[in-house]
Amino acid sequence: METWLTQIKEGNKRQIARLISRMENGDPEKEKWLDALYPHTGNAQLIGVTGSPGAGKSTLIAALIRLLRHMGKTVGVLAVDPTSPFTGGAILGDRVRMTEHALDEGVFIRSMGSRGGWGGLAQATSEAVRVLDAAGYDVILIETVGVGQAEWDIMHLADTVTLVLNPTAGDVVQVFKAGIMEIADLFVINKADLPGVSRLKQEIQDLLALSKHDAPWHPPIIETLATEEKGLEDWWEAAERHYAHLRAHGLLVQKRRARIEKEVSDLVFSAWRERFKAKQQAPRFRRDIQDALDQRISPHEVARRWLKEELRIETQFQADPVDD
Repeated sequence: METWLTQIKEGNKRQIARLISRMENGDPEKEKWLDALYPHTGNAQLIGVTGSPGAGKSTLIAALIRLLRHMGKTVGVLAVDPTSPFTGGAILGDRVRMTEHALDEGVFIRSMGSRGGWGGLAQATSEAVRVLDAAGYDVILIETVGVGQAEWDIMHLADTVTLVLNPTAGDVVQVFKAGIMEIADLFVINKADLPGVSRLKQEIQDLLALSKHDAPWHPPIIETLATEEKGLEDWWEAAERHYAHLRAHGLLVQKRRARIEKEVSDLVFSAWRERFKAKQQAPRFRRDIQDALDQRISPHEVARRWLKEELRIETQFQADPVDD
């Protein structure tokens, strides 16, 4: 174990890639590796980058990598791509857009299929972040799939969440309704050479005035033109200010505590789900389902029976009265 751990800490790309693959494939040994890695984590700055397809996230990230490397920082990138519900495969196109950094020893880029994970994140993304953190990368950028209500998961994983918009993306109110604006710490208007930038910026400001007027942190709005590498310094400076704000007010510790609580909760529920799946093939379970189908017992009664058996606790489901 000491050999591979040393290689990870030294930033051996081949070993890093191999270990992340094993995480994604659910290798039964992965918990042992994660336990060994954990004491060497907690030093990386984690930045989430989300936004609708076509906003230019990958181009922005490629440009930011150049800036950070010029500053002497090492960078890890996890680009989470949509998984096809039909083939189970993923396009994994983000790595193609960042090929210029492939030979840079200070950069590690990995595309991961979402595999149906909630929140636009692959189930193994948090584990991959831990691997890159232990490998000593200064900044880890996490690009997520699309935007929407389920995108809240990135808030629990990243220290700073950047929402990328562009003037041709449509009404920003729709993004606000999806809930994504509520989790953004920074706003980047990319493709700022297109018409409509001023209107989009004003819409964001108006909506922020309604939703975050009492918040101690006021999300800045940065204009960028990734193809010409304009505004990248402003984006990074805003990310640094937000990170400093978190540390100064004790919020970084709060975020990481919440992250651990969520991870533990997810692991417990995931393990219980897998165990219960096996039980669902039992004849007795099938009989209970048939009884519910025939309306001899309710689904709540079936759930109570199996919760009591599985968890060995008395559980009671009681619906609150519904107000008309």
